[in-house]
Amino acid sequence: MEISAKAVMDLRNKTGVSMMAVKKALMEADGDEDKAIEILRKRGETKSSEKADRMTGEGAVALSIKGNKACITELRCETDFVARNEAFVKLAQDMADRFLAEGDAAKDKNEAMVKDAVNTLGENIQLGEFRIIEAPVIGGYIHSNRKIGVLIGLEGGNEEKARDVAMHAAAMNPVVVSPHEISAELIAKEKEIWAEQLKAEGKPEAMLENIMKGKEKKFREEGALVSQTFVKDGGMTVGEYLNEAKVLSYVRMKI
Repeated sequence: MEISAKAVMDLRNKTGVSMMAVKKALMEADGDEDKAIEILRKRGETKSSEKADRMTGEGAVALSIKGNKACITELRCETDFVARNEAFVKLAQDMADRFLAEGDAAKDKNEAMVKDAVNTLGENIQLGEFRIIEAPVIGGYIHSNRKIGVLIGLEGGNEEKARDVAMHAAAMNPVVVSPHEISAELIAKEKEIWAEQLKAEGKPEAMLENIMKGKEKKFREEGALVSQTFVKDGGMTVGEYLNEAKVLSYVRMKI
């Protein structure tokens, strides 16, 4: 029978077992989750399942960069103690390196390593999101606590500029690259709030349109990478620092 990707992911999250093993068990159980868990237990696949429902609010972000290609990934765990463990940090880096080299094909190997780490380190560990980018120039930055990581891909510029912008993005958390990329839906929600605020302040009706335009412009600029004030030089924006270099890729991950 056809097993949905959601069913596979749900059971994978509950058991900590690899996606391939989960899908196979679900197929044997005709999609029945409880039966699939029994099958996995009989195979000794769920030694860590009692830990799988614990929250994974800690972890580490890792980067792997080679030439014009890079990967950023997150590995999640329960406690900061484990997140700072050398074996855990190395595991996160190994996974980023493998994803960069093999892409999606690395998932099963990485998930198998996660399962081993659960048993070794003694708490729930989950492989989080990963992203791969390609660009002529790439720079990356990992914050000292390993909780925030950024990749920037540029056309033009150099690695130093790309890394500087990645460091900026880690600190300032832009949601998009350019102001025009802020969604109309988000602007509409903000306008509702601004309208209530202006009404409470008793602003004249004739002034409202211009005030709203000003608020929208500021909101777009503050939320976009290239129009934010550059953290290393408050006298210019990120776009001015980049000069003619163009941002092709921007990925930010935070634990």
